[in-house]
Amino acid sequence: MNTLKNLQNWYEKYCDGYWEKEYGINISNLGNPGWTVDIDLAGTGLEEKFFETFQVERTKNNWISCRVEEMKFRGFGGSGNLEELLRIFLDWAQSTSDRS
Repeated sequence: MNTLKNLQNWYEKYCDGYWEKEYGINISNLGNPGWTVDIDLAGTGLEEKFFETFQVERTKNNWISCRVEEMKFRGFGGSGNLEELLRIFLDWAQSTSDRS
């Protein structure tokens, strides 16, 4: 399965008629250029799980910064790093046995 399909599956797992009305996934662009990914963890199997802050700067446009704060996964990256941001989230979710 590909990254986008896996993210859709994770999202769908929590859509119960209520969760998706208050929580969800937000992907937006940054002006530097780059991406930001915010994924709500409240009401999921990840809300109490530890995430080690991750940061790497390879070049001006190839960088990643990820953390969990205020019950959200927050990922930021360069213009070519969107899929990598999503994979970091999904790898963490899978490694922590995210189950509802």
